Amino acid sequence: MIRIALVSVFTLLVASCSSTPEKVAGASASPSVTYSKAKQKQKHTPWEQAYNESLEENENPLSSENPPITLPPQDPTDVWERIRNGFVISDYKTLEPDTERQLRWFIDHQDYVARVVERARPYLFYIVEEVKKRNMPMEVALLPVVESGFKPMAYSPSHAAGLWQFIPGTGELYGLEQNWWYDGRRDVVKSTQAALDYLEKLHNDFGDWQLAFAAYNCGEGTVGRAIKKNQEQGKPTDFWSLDLPKETSAYVPRLMAVSHMVKYPERYELELSPIDNKPFFGQVNVGSQIDLAMAAKMAGISEKQLHQLNPAFNRWATAPQGNHKLVLPLEKIPTFKTALAKMPTSQRVQWARHEIKRGESLSIIARNYDTTVDVIKQANKLGTTQIRAGRNLLIPVASHDISKLALNKAQKSVSPENVKKSTYVVKAGDTWWDIARKNNTDVKTLTQQNNKSAKDILRAGEKLVITSAAADIRKSVRYTIKDGDSLWAISRKFNVSVADVKEWNGLSDRSTLQPGQSLKLYIDET
Repeated sequence: MIRIALVSVFTLLVASCSSTPEKVAGASASPSVTYSKAKQKQKHTPWEQAYNESLEENENPLSSENPPITLPPQDPTDVWERIRNGFVISDYKTLEPDTERQLRWFIDHQDYVARVVERARPYLFYIVEEVKKRNMPMEVALLPVVESGFKPMAYSPSHAAGLWQFIPGTGELYGLEQNWWYDGRRDVVKSTQAALDYLEKLHNDFGDWQLAFAAYNCGEGTVGRAIKKNQEQGKPTDFWSLDLPKETSAYVPRLMAVSHMVKYPERYELELSPIDNKPFFGQVNVGSQIDLAMAAKMAGISEKQLHQLNPAFNRWATAPQGNHKLVLPLEKIPTFKTALAKMPTSQRVQWARHEIKRGESLSIIARNYDTTVDVIKQANKLGTTQIRAGRNLLIPVASHDISKLALNKAQKSVSPENVKKSTYVVKAGDTWWDIARKNNTDVKTLTQQNNKSAKDILRAGEKLVITSAAADIRKSVRYTIKDGDSLWAISRKFNVSVADVKEWNGLSDRSTLQPGQSLKLYIDET
């Protein structure tokens, strides 16, 4: 009986175990469970196993509670990208007809665009930085393209000068000093500050940037009167609705065309050569007058490079009383400062000892050495302009080799045997400038020799004394202007003053030099 009972119990246990899988399979037909069990049978690589375990232990790193890490935006490496990112004046989706016409000109003259880009290269980062500091629209940074083509020595018929084309009066109003040695309108740093000050003022006046640009071109009064006229007639007062001078009506569209071109260069197959988004230059306060050629050598750059960054200086040196700040390539400043520290103040300008000849005056001597009467008086502690033959004067001269020519000219041209006097009878229609040019002299010398002022009216039949101290050792030459030439560079090359070059050729402060143009010069035959 016991044996029979044990067999029965064993049989029931076996039957029970064999039926269990069928019940589980029938009750758990869910695909997810099936997928889960299938995954458990797979073998994992060590990396996969570690990854799966990390998911089980930690929350999903992509969940809303744990957003992905966002890297900070990278600053653009190209200044052009910064500029286009800062445009706010227009949506640049549509073009006014006048803007489209201006844009077509730039597209058809891509060689000109490329030259402007290269001229802008040393200055553009600085201008963009200053515009950004004031939270102004980046279209402002492109205004020098329209004003001067980024030529720091640009002049216009209305006597405007520099990158931002300040006329003398407005320049003085905004703190840009203008004298024989220095013209702040061409100072890249100071003129930029002045231009942005002026533009901010105009924007505050009109509440609109396009109207501010128009007023920058033709004056607040002109724009104000045009607005008032439209208001009286019930017309809109935006720029595009105003009746403005022809030049101004093209001026703002030209700026908007330049901005559109920078915004979408690829549309017009334009290649804007990248400009590094980092400083190109810095300023060094020299603290005393310094010869510019000497400064260039100390910085390890060419005189042309120095003048490109310091176009405000009219002469071969900084002004005796200042401004003494020099703009230099950032990478050259340490070298310059090291050399400057070793150079005593007394040696930063070279001096010539000049023996006064009979018949000489301080004005004649100053002209021959390309300096001023005041500088000679100060250097020699003279209280008056009275001088005596036989005494010596110390005169600051350029370190450049051409200073030797200046010394030769000063010594030879005023010797008694070379002085020639003649009488000129004024004709109807004559001007001081005409008479000076005909007689190989300048207006200042001519008026001083006759105890006159350039403001005095000339009358037909009046007799003037003409004293020519260098007529027999000077010759007239023609010089053809080359691309990149400036009056300063030409005057250095031929050992004449910028004022003389202007006077000989009837040029004003705003005259623009063009390649191929011919200049008449009077130079020492030695």
